[in-house]
Amino acid sequence: MKRIAAIAAALLLIIPSLLLFAGCSNDERVLRVFNWEEYISEEDDPESGSIDIIAAFEEEYGVTVEYSTFGTNENMYNELQINPGGYDLVCPSDYMIMKMIDEDMVEPFSDEFLQNGTYSQHVSPYIADLFESNGWTQYAAAYMWGTMGYVYNPNLVDVEDLTSWAGIWNEKYRSKSTIKDSVRDSYFLGVAYVYRDELTALAQRHAGGELNDEEYNAQITSIMNRTDQETLDRVADALIELKSLLYGFEVDSGKQDMITGKITINFCWSGDGVYAMDEAEPFTDDDGVYHDGIYLNYVVPDECTNIWFDGWVMPKGADTELAEAFINFLSRPENAIANMNYIGYTSAIAGDEVFDEMVDWYGEGEEGDVDENGDPLVPYDINYFFEGTGEYDDYSIWVSEESLSRQVSAQYPTEEVILRSAVMANFDNETNALVNDMWEQVKSQPVPVGAYVTIAVIAAAVLVIVLTYLYRGKRSAAKPKKGYRRAD
Repeated sequence: MKRIAAIAAALLLIIPSLLLFAGCSNDERVLRVFNWEEYISEEDDPESGSIDIIAAFEEEYGVTVEYSTFGTNENMYNELQINPGGYDLVCPSDYMIMKMIDEDMVEPFSDEFLQNGTYSQHVSPYIADLFESNGWTQYAAAYMWGTMGYVYNPNLVDVEDLTSWAGIWNEKYRSKSTIKDSVRDSYFLGVAYVYRDELTALAQRHAGGELNDEEYNAQITSIMNRTDQETLDRVADALIELKSLLYGFEVDSGKQDMITGKITINFCWSGDGVYAMDEAEPFTDDDGVYHDGIYLNYVVPDECTNIWFDGWVMPKGADTELAEAFINFLSRPENAIANMNYIGYTSAIAGDEVFDEMVDWYGEGEEGDVDENGDPLVPYDINYFFEGTGEYDDYSIWVSEESLSRQVSAQYPTEEVILRSAVMANFDNETNALVNDMWEQVKSQPVPVGAYVTIAVIAAAVLVIVLTYLYRGKRSAAKPKKGYRRAD
């Protein structure tokens, strides 16, 4: 019976492909995808669990995928303005999704996709509810999500310093940290720093019962999206001060700088934090040679964080049928797992298959078990994300206390962290211009003299970093099953 059920399930997956392209054999169809850099599984490696997603989709559907990448939301948006109709599917972040919807730049999904698609069947209810509450459901399908925080070297950084966003402004970490070369992300950091006392007072009022959960989150979100002139001026001053203390700005190199030990703190997206923690750890290669590494941690400061989402949207004029087929293909649990394993980010897809993989990656035992030091394992509760998507009664992973500050917490923030998370709002054109002017003011400040020494060191180390990256590849082994140690 199981074999019959499996065959039936396979036929159900194949039939939509056949129907979609029936009668189209003489005219090869092309799907034009525009995605973030290094944001999809692109290697066939059974040992690590990664697959070439693009090639697999092309083979199954008999189409060609023209796949392009971008570095920032703003670069993506500008390209769409220059080349309207040039793409069938793009992957902007939350605030850019809102902007594109407001400007009538995207096509709506079909009723069939929304009601019966693979995506609608497997997306986490938490993600689905959030998209619905923001009015994105008709136009955007969630791809990856997470928080902003600090990945850091616990041997060189006092974690107590990083329980506040102010920690990176500490003089003792001069030239040891980086932040994003991205106006919206670094603006968010500046606002969190400037209003940290107000945010702390809000937390105290919430803890005292003066504010309920909804009121608390609404006020955090309001603060973190302030754009009045006083806020702009204070954030500019704060970021200019911080610039004098930084190693530099980065978009994608921060995780590699953490891996090589060039810096000790990186303001990062949680997925980059997972990638850095995975790749930095000591490991034994296929030849039995042991390689030294660094055990890194991830922390979300107490005041607040950004809960961010990247989602697929179909620009005006897109081949919507083919675009929806690609989203559904990505939403198959096995493909979502392959993507997570390859890039380190957290998929919006839930279900028992995904949860089982998380237990395999991070679980250290069951209730009543102890860790290597003899201390009891503790449950890491992620029911809010998985509940209702499968047959299990409880979606908790049993881990050591040490693991609570590592990969599993970066992959799936706790409900407490989510409660103090704000979604970035879409700024209108006038406000965007003001924020961009502020950012230009920050970036145009002279580079401190000490930074020239750093630049010289960077130039000398580039070759070593490149060779190291090429040697180790994207991920030489599957994610560490213990959450704090790579399996040999």
